[in-house]
Amino acid sequence: MSLEAFKIRVLPVKDKLYRFAFRFLKDEEEARDIVQEVLIKVWNKREQMYQLENMEAWCMRITRNMALDRLKSKQYKNTDSIKEGFDVSSGEDVTPYRSVESNDTMTNIARIISTLPEKQRQIIQLRDVEGYSYKEIVDILDIDMNQVKVNLFRARKAIKENLININAYGL
Repeated sequence: MSLEAFKIRVLPVKDKLYRFAFRFLKDEEEARDIVQEVLIKVWNKREQMYQLENMEAWCMRITRNMALDRLKSKQYKNTDSIKEGFDVSSGEDVTPYRSVESNDTMTNIARIISTLPEKQRQIIQLRDVEGYSYKEIVDILDIDMNQVKVNLFRARKAIKENLININAYGL
C-alpha cells in the first residue's frame, strides 16, 4: 500500500478510532496514544491491506483490542460522557428549555449506558453512535450476528425502560 492509498483508506477513520478508544479509556491522551499505535500497526502491515475486505472494521478491531489491553494493564475505571458522540441539536430554534432538556436526557442516557454490560455498551456505541452496520460490528467484535442483534435489542430496551421510568415522575 502506498502512502496515498493509506491516506485514502485509513486516515479518514482516525476520528472514529479515537472516539471508540476514548469510549473505553475515558482519557483523551490514552485514546490518542491508542490511535497512534493503531495507525503505526496498520502502516507496518500495509502489504497485507489488499487482502482485507473491510479496512475500517479491521482498524476498529485493532483499536478495541489495544484499548482492552490498556485497560487490563492499568485497571481503568469507566466513567463515560456520551454527549461527545451525539449531535443533539434538532436544527430548529433551540430554546433554553429544549437545550436543558436535551442535556438532561443525554446525561441520563449516558448514565444508563454506563450501567449496561460491557458487550451491550460496545455494541450500542458502534451501532447507534458510530453508525456501523451489523456486519461491521460482527467483524469488529468477532462475535455472532445473533449476539449483536440480541445485545443491541436488550441495550435499547433497557435504555428505553429506564428513560420511561425517569420521565414518569413516579407515576
